[in-house]
Amino acid sequence: MKLTIFETGRPPAPVSDRWPRYPVMLESLLSPHLAIAAVETIAVGEGEALPPVEQVEAVLITGSPSGVYDPLPWIQPLKSFVRRAAAASVPQVGICFGHQLLAAAFGGHVAKAPQGWGIGRHTYAVSDKEPWMECHGRNSLHMAVSHQDQVLEKPDVASVLASSDFTPYAALMYRHAPALSFQGHPEFDPGFARDLIASRRGIRFGEKEADAALESLAGPLDNAVVGSWIAGFYRHHLPGARAQPEAVQAAA
Repeated sequence: MKLTIFETGRPPAPVSDRWPRYPVMLESLLSPHLAIAAVETIAVGEGEALPPVEQVEAVLITGSPSGVYDPLPWIQPLKSFVRRAAAASVPQVGICFGHQLLAAAFGGHVAKAPQGWGIGRHTYAVSDKEPWMECHGRNSLHMAVSHQDQVLEKPDVASVLASSDFTPYAALMYRHAPALSFQGHPEFDPGFARDLIASRRGIRFGEKEADAALESLAGPLDNAVVGSWIAGFYRHHLPGARAQPEAVQAAA
């Protein structure tokens, strides 16, 4: 399988010298569960051109410090691209900003959440079971999060896969197209999540919020579960994308 990753942002300067870029994190998340023949990273947030839809096999959209409503020159073209890709049945997965962008592109509403910043480790109830959720019949997910924006109104074509009181639309899947998205960050190593919070404490959120978020990260994260689900989603919609047998056995 060839995976095209749209890089919509980078780790901020205080932590970027210690951690890899988001596409590298995401490839590391997926590679134990999926036979990826090639990865193409396109830094759309830095002005790199979008490819023709017909040249793309599978899409993954990263997180970003930008908002999907920001008047940046690359955001509307990216929304248009995901709509064309949906019409062409290209499987697409969005993470954080990517989750919000898919929702906005398909008719939802994204804005700053009235409940404020989501940071640390959040727990979500899983409200549906899909055939691509191989090996993991889970009722809940624990994920690292870092977001101020949320999907406040989901698109009519979206179904809720996971939710919490803080984030009612924590994971969405789409009925009109092969698309899946998560507000949380399954690619975040707990150490990266801690460094990110530490770099922003007292700047984007208060000391008490930062301390509570750091304490929450002592709990386990379900990164491998979500990675296996994303891989299963791609395989389900791309029959030629075969799993590595040893990876499937390990995920079990």
